[in-house]
Amino acid sequence: MTTDSNIVSFDNEPLILVDTNDVVIGYEEKASAHQGDGQLHRAFSIFLLNDYDEVLLQQRSSLKPLWPMYWSNTCCSHPRRGETLAQSTTRRLREELNLEAPLKYLYKFQYHARYEAALGSEHELCSVFVGHVQGRPKPKVNQTEIADTVWLPITEVNEWLSNDQISTTPWFALEWKQLQDDHAAELKRVPSA
Repeated sequence: MTTDSNIVSFDNEPLILVDTNDVVIGYEEKASAHQGDGQLHRAFSIFLLNDYDEVLLQQRSSLKPLWPMYWSNTCCSHPRRGETLAQSTTRRLREELNLEAPLKYLYKFQYHARYEAALGSEHELCSVFVGHVQGRPKPKVNQTEIADTVWLPITEVNEWLSNDQISTTPWFALEWKQLQDDHAAELKRVPSA
């Protein structure tokens, strides 16, 4: 695993505030939008899968104010003002992992998770994407975002999520369950090129 340390996320970047129907109602700085109970904002999550029946997971950087050093899905972030989800997901895969893959939108869901009582919350309307790659491309991780990565067999993800010794983010568990329940075909081996 190679590393980089470009800062790509800023406390003062404006997040897109939305209502429960995903209608834009305003903008708020990222740090403020995550304080207390948080404000509902647009977000996305990406799962990269390969032809070895593995999923790429990341361990969040120790610099993250919420859920530092927790394991999570491949990549997650927020679209920027004036940016489409296609633009933001492609940008963020490059910024965090220096990887590219065609991405497919699967579903959108709303969740609210508090981190250690008073420290802050994620309150997101999150769009979930999957991408399929051949082999095990080596990420070049951005250390300001990611501490580590692993290509984990899909059959072992549920064990990770239920293991008290492995800290995982709450959205990762929610998304993985819905992927298995409603989008199981997307978790299958990618056909050979």
